[in-house]
Amino acid sequence: MDSQPPDELTTAPPALRPLPWPVRWLLQAFAVLCLVMGAIGVIVPGLPTTVFILMAAWAAARSSPRLYLWLWNHRLFGPLLRNWAQGGRVSRRAKWSAAFMMALSTIVLLLTVSRPWLVALAIGCMVCVLAWLWRRPEPP
Repeated sequence: MDSQPPDELTTAPPALRPLPWPVRWLLQAFAVLCLVMGAIGVIVPGLPTTVFILMAAWAAARSSPRLYLWLWNHRLFGPLLRNWAQGGRVSRRAKWSAAFMMALSTIVLLLTVSRPWLVALAIGCMVCVLAWLWRRPEPP
């Protein structure tokens, strides 16, 4: 018998123990909030997208299989989630995009923030995130 791997575009969330309805509701609200923040992060420099989408998928997998499948199959967010699920991979395009947005955020900080220690702290955090991000494996 020839067994085929499951279609990656229809992967259901992992089977977890059912949660009480208040917890499910809170997780679903958290998933939607993270999704909104991630969508805003696509447009606003300095606001991360990836971390919010990953948190949205985590919460949706535990509270709303329908939302989870929508995220998993989404044309923009789906590849990000599938790459992360396959060993924490991050595409080179996402790495360059993050580097560009952080550079843009650095310029905005340098031009608008008057406290040097705050600018240095923000830039230091961005450098650490970029160093971690560029060390992540890339999908084949």
